[in-house]
Amino acid sequence: MFLLWKLISRKISLKKLILILSVSFLVILFLTLSANSCGVQHMLILNDIFSYKNSLDPELCEIMVEKINSFNDSCKPQIEIFDCG
Repeated sequence: MFLLWKLISRKISLKKLILILSVSFLVILFLTLSANSCGVQHMLILNDIFSYKNSLDPELCEIMVEKINSFNDSCKPQIEIFDCG
């Protein structure tokens, strides 16, 4: 392993290595923050609602109501809760 790292470090300069690590860190940070954003959650819930309308599965309905309640507690645009019947 150490020999492999020596070979890689000879081909990649320190500046390039720092640049690669910085870009990787920023991409991971961006993905982490965007996954928790209200907009992304809203789109995922809307997609789940369309899936529920196609299947009309009662268990999926209960899961959707829980997701909508959680979303409404943490985000500003409110989604109307539907009746599972």
